[in-house]
Amino acid sequence: MRNLIIISAPSGSGKTTICKEIQKKDPQIKFSISHTSRSMRSNEEDGVDYFFIDHLKFQNFISNDYFIEWEKIHGDYYYGTSKNQIEDAINNNIFLLLELDVKGAVSIQKKYPENTLSFFVEPPSINDLKSRLKNRGSESIEKINKRLERIESEFSYKSFFDFIIVNDKVEKATNKILNIIYKETKGVFNVS
Repeated sequence: MRNLIIISAPSGSGKTTICKEIQKKDPQIKFSISHTSRSMRSNEEDGVDYFFIDHLKFQNFISNDYFIEWEKIHGDYYYGTSKNQIEDAINNNIFLLLELDVKGAVSIQKKYPENTLSFFVEPPSINDLKSRLKNRGSESIEKINKRLERIESEFSYKSFFDFIIVNDKVEKATNKILNIIYKETKGVFNVS
């Protein structure tokens, strides 16, 4: 069953917003809470948006093979997905929404090809992406520039995804993704 629903995108493309909208529109889809070593932003909550842990604890988890995928992003912070969340979703037929970096998304697709349904979300343009990053006001220019340096690399992974969605309007992009999920998993969801 394709119950691991992966949303991936370059920073600033709106993947977090889309994931939150998907959860609002369909509570049958549970959210996979990743671990990160970065600081919590003012609009985030520990255990809801991420499990916020320090570098040392993250490295201990890596050493103990706790993660199904992990990566150090922007040279500063770790992000990772626990094996337990993935295995629990597969074993219990739970639809799990994963918001992942492109490398993490590809890694999970390779490990669970029969269980994944993947979406690459892209902005309408690179200029739009740059504006979104600058306007969100949560990071320094230096950190924004680090994110922008990754764009070309992130876009090179598009071909690994099942579907490419342009996020010109959040509502429209969210509805497209949900319609595809329902079509690809027909008979599983109770769509009203």
